[in-house]
Amino acid sequence: MQEIELRFLIPPARLKGLMRQAKVKSSQVTQLAAHYYDTPDQQLAQAGIGLRIRKEGNNWVQTIKARGDGIAAHLEHNTTLDHEHVQAMLNDNALMPDLTIYKDTAIAPALAKFKLKKLAKNLTRQYVTDVERTTRLLVDDKNYKNESSIEVAYDHGKIIHGKDDAQRQAIEEIEFELVSGDLDFLFATAKTWCKRYKLCLSTVTKAERGGLLITEQAYSPAVSANLSQLEVHKDSSRPAFVRAVVNNCLLQILPNSSAIAEGSEDDGHILQLRIGIQRLQSALKAFNNFSDQLNPEWSVILKQTATLLDEYREVAYLAHTVQPKLKQQGAPTVDWSAELKNIKVSPIDAVQANDFQLTLLELIAFSMSDPSTEAQADKLAIDKLAKILSKHHTKLLEAEHNLDDLDIDNAGDVSSNSNDEQKAQHKLHNHLNSHLKSLRYISEFAAPLYSKKQSKRWIKRLAKAQKALGQYLDNLNHKDYYLQKSATEPNALYGAGWFSATLVKREKRYQKRLEKARSSTTFW
Repeated sequence: MQEIELRFLIPPARLKGLMRQAKVKSSQVTQLAAHYYDTPDQQLAQAGIGLRIRKEGNNWVQTIKARGDGIAAHLEHNTTLDHEHVQAMLNDNALMPDLTIYKDTAIAPALAKFKLKKLAKNLTRQYVTDVERTTRLLVDDKNYKNESSIEVAYDHGKIIHGKDDAQRQAIEEIEFELVSGDLDFLFATAKTWCKRYKLCLSTVTKAERGGLLITEQAYSPAVSANLSQLEVHKDSSRPAFVRAVVNNCLLQILPNSSAIAEGSEDDGHILQLRIGIQRLQSALKAFNNFSDQLNPEWSVILKQTATLLDEYREVAYLAHTVQPKLKQQGAPTVDWSAELKNIKVSPIDAVQANDFQLTLLELIAFSMSDPSTEAQADKLAIDKLAKILSKHHTKLLEAEHNLDDLDIDNAGDVSSNSNDEQKAQHKLHNHLNSHLKSLRYISEFAAPLYSKKQSKRWIKRLAKAQKALGQYLDNLNHKDYYLQKSATEPNALYGAGWFSATLVKREKRYQKRLEKARSSTTFW
């Protein structure tokens, strides 16, 4: 059985108001005591599987969950267990799940990689949850032909370490699950609550929270792009293709934005969220004619959020990564705390912003909507991809040409040029970098529809060129920051000089790799 649900974090300031809507006369309150199981090396968690035995009111239910089709979807199998049998196991402190019940069920493919007998022997109780769940049913009574309903569930409680009761983590979240009917009602309701209570989307399940607790981690690791999860093929229609691409970008964006919304300031989460947004921006711009349901406002909000993340990350990276590395090279201390403090919008503020959260909701809804209802459902994506790729390739070559035409003496020694020349060169480098990234991302999205050998070589060379140019631009930015800082803190001159000295080598490297990419045969 596939279930579709959306999970949100609740800002403390909005909790009282939300509770008035969650705890109405028709709502039900249930105590949920759950035992979660995995192997000592977390084999189930690594496969995206959660396994539990939970007391729901007077019943004991064994549940297994696995990834489903779509970001908000998961496979779920529930079995009500014999109460007396469970109680006997509890009395012997030997409560364990029965894996034999999953043979020939819809969940079986998710367990196919495991030898169930061996897996069962290795299972241990990892953690338990003690949750009070308040649920209410919302029905769309406006649509009489196809009545839709969703369950709103507010969970309040804690996760407890399976071997140390003193280790606990609070649970405070709300979920919206489609019970019957249309997805539109689920997303419309979630958007209404999100607007009213400033909710933040979370991809972190209770099983994942338990795993973090027992491994003593505050947040899950940053998630990078995974193109193996991009489900496109030569017969993909244009509407289906762009939905698959948006879905793939969201698989990178949502876990990282979830971590930041909970308070992570880790550079990995911020970087991967920023890359995910860049990939999505490139896709929405390149494939804007593939669907009539793409909203141009999405790109506006994404750009705004990315800019805010960039402003923070630039200074945070200098303070937490660059300066410590320079100190190892013998550099004097430079304090960036004042600059960090002066940044008006932090990553958590940018991610928790209601317009960004609503945009994410709309993008999830789009990725899960039916592409067959669109006017272009009978048009193949591959028929238009070559033209799009060629257009972006031409823009990249033009950006290279414009940079080559900029007549600057001693181009490698940026410090010798006038301020206006430096700005012009920096602008053209950024322009080139933008086109290089876009072409790389679009090539990655289109690659499954073409020759694997040719596209792999092309993308590999593009990625190397992009990395080299990115490193050059990073060093250029670091130099400018340290030079500006030296006006009030002379110690910063060391950093400015150090990065100036690296620019010639960095420029030669990116030019060499860009030339290699330019000489590659296109794969489309």
